[in-house]
Amino acid sequence: MKFTFYKYQGTGNDFVMIDNRTKTFPKEKTDIISHICDRHFGIGADGIILIENDDDYDFRMIYFNADGSQTFCGNGGRCAVAFAKQLNIVENTTNFVAVDGPHVAEIENETVSLKMIDVDEVKINDNFVFAYTGTQHHVEIVENLDNYPVFENGKKIRYSYETPGSNVNFVEQIDETTFKVRTYEKGVEDETLACGTGVTAVAIAMHKTNKTNSNNIILPVLGGTLQVSFKEVNGLYKDIFLKGPATFVFSGEIIV
Repeated sequence: MKFTFYKYQGTGNDFVMIDNRTKTFPKEKTDIISHICDRHFGIGADGIILIENDDDYDFRMIYFNADGSQTFCGNGGRCAVAFAKQLNIVENTTNFVAVDGPHVAEIENETVSLKMIDVDEVKINDNFVFAYTGTQHHVEIVENLDNYPVFENGKKIRYSYETPGSNVNFVEQIDETTFKVRTYEKGVEDETLACGTGVTAVAIAMHKTNKTNSNNIILPVLGGTLQVSFKEVNGLYKDIFLKGPATFVFSGEIIV
């Protein structure tokens, strides 16, 4: 089968996008998904995003990690919005649905602001915080993040959780509103240049543990800079928005 694909990236988090409104992509075949995402033998990506029709929303986003597992991806969601606009499904605003529920988003030029799910439970432990922001996230403050062994320690922590495991975010505070982040992602099984659900978890964790009083957090990652804003009411984090670039890279065809 031959498929047209589009490559997008959001602060270095990169995705193969496929218009699957005809539902012809074999999404049950995880080996094909892994092959497409392989950086040596395929197109190369952190994950694959399918855009499908939905009766109640502008479109349905289906996200697969590079290993074929399905979850939600914040930067992937922002890139899905940019892709949907390229397909003329939406204009500058949208209401779409993903595995974790409905999302609204706004796109201006190549910047997409995406509303994330509400977060009502943040687990604070001695040296880390855990939160679910569309997928599982472990958040831990470290020193000298630039030289920190993210892959080695991230992998150990990722597998210390019961199935399906957890993404692992290492954080260094820069100032009152700025937190540098590096993330080991489950499903990719490596450090990625950015993680949207990860920086969302970091922003909430830093606020919950009183590292900041701000509700508008700047988050430098290896691939650029993301921004997370939110409202907090009696421990409930709502109106959470993830904002950053979503950029078209190239398109082509692949036979699978």
